[in-house]
Amino acid sequence: MRPETLKVIIIENDVQLHATYKSYFEKYNDFNLTGLFTTIEEALSAYEDVMPNIIISEVTLSKMNGIDGIKYFRQKDPNVKILMTSADNQFEIIKKAFKNGANGFLTKSVTRKRLHQALLSIKNEGAAISNDIVKKIISMFQPKSYQSFSERENQIIDYLSQGATYKTIADKLFVTTSAINFHIQNIYLKLNVNSKSEALIKLQEIE
Repeated sequence: MRPETLKVIIIENDVQLHATYKSYFEKYNDFNLTGLFTTIEEALSAYEDVMPNIIISEVTLSKMNGIDGIKYFRQKDPNVKILMTSADNQFEIIKKAFKNGANGFLTKSVTRKRLHQALLSIKNEGAAISNDIVKKIISMFQPKSYQSFSERENQIIDYLSQGATYKTIADKLFVTTSAINFHIQNIYLKLNVNSKSEALIKLQEIE
C-alpha cells in the first residue's frame, strides 16, 4: 500500500452491499478498504486494529444509528473523516448529521463513481455532499414562483412561508394591511382553502 493511500472502513447493515463495496475498492488506487462492519459497536471494537482515515457509515443501523455513533469515533480520533450514507435525504436528518460532526453525506444508491468522487472530496476538500442534497439546500433559500399567482401574490406567499404577519408584509411591500388581506383572500380562493396553515400545506404540494 502506497503512503498516500487512505484507509477506509464501512459500516453497513445490509450485508449484500458488502460484496459491492469490496468490488468498488478493487478499482481504487488511492483508497484501501480495511474493514467492513454491520454495527457501530463492531467498528468501535476493532478501531485500534484498523485506524481508518475515513469512515463510511449508514445512518440507519440495527443498534446505535450512524449519526449517534459519530461522537464515539471522534473520541477515538478527532481528525477522522466521517461520510454518512442513507436512502433518506430529508433535510432534518442531513442537518443532524452535520451538526453531530459528519464531514459528508451521500444519498443511496451509491455507485462506484459517486463513491470515489465523494472520497476524493473528503480527501482533498475535507467534505463531501451529494448533488441532490446541494440542490435541495439551494432551493430552500430561493423563493418559489407559482405560475397560477400574480407577481404580487408570489411575493406575499414568500413572506407567508417565512412566518410574516399581515402587518409585516404590508410594511415590506409599502401597502396597507387591507390590501394584503385582499391578495391573501384571492390566494385562498385559488387554492380552495380557508386558512394560512391550509394554504402553506397546499403550496408545498405544488411542484
